[in-house]
Amino acid sequence: MISAEQVKELREMTGAGMMECKKVLEEVNGDKEKATELLRERGVVKAAKKASRIAAEGLVESYIHGDGRIGVLVEVNIETDFAAKNPEFREFVKDMAMQIAATKPEYVKREDIPADVIEKEKEIMRAQIVNENAEKNGAEKPAAVIDKIVTGKLEKYYSEVCLLEQDFIKDPDKTVQQVLTEKISNIGENITIRRFVRFERGEGIQKREENFAEEVMKQING
Repeated sequence: MISAEQVKELREMTGAGMMECKKVLEEVNGDKEKATELLRERGVVKAAKKASRIAAEGLVESYIHGDGRIGVLVEVNIETDFAAKNPEFREFVKDMAMQIAATKPEYVKREDIPADVIEKEKEIMRAQIVNENAEKNGAEKPAAVIDKIVTGKLEKYYSEVCLLEQDFIKDPDKTVQQVLTEKISNIGENITIRRFVRFERGEGIQKREENFAEEVMKQING
């Protein structure tokens, strides 16, 4: 199993993102030299060096799905207005709007999630683990074991609610972060997904629930 310390070391060496570092380390069984080489081959190191550059140009893209049932606005930034006209960049922005419509992420990256939200999720996960274990054999798992399970569940949670950690809808073998890294390497400029908003028709509205039996009784009783 790859440790957090191994991921941190590779990140400091290459400047690549945590998820990228973790994935390549898993692929090469923790060999840092091979992991670094793999990151270079994939253009991740090259892309990481561009990550500190300011990207203030770009596009705001809209996408409407299902005859107006779902609508998305997403802002994706790039360094220059010239690059913003690049067909590959424009296609990527459209793909992101479709991704958001289809997968319903809540945040761009895990760093955007408020600390209190994460703590609440951990509490729920711990309670679920304790309850499930009690139902199975009645024995309580050690705290260290529960913490390890919670860590694994959190990773799954991030992959569901964070856009960059989701599987890319057009190629599930890649994450959105990996696709973004490829675009940065190909186009040669830093690209950032800044923000998005997703609307779903009727979302958040408490709809009236009809009680058929009650309506019938009202008619019978006049």
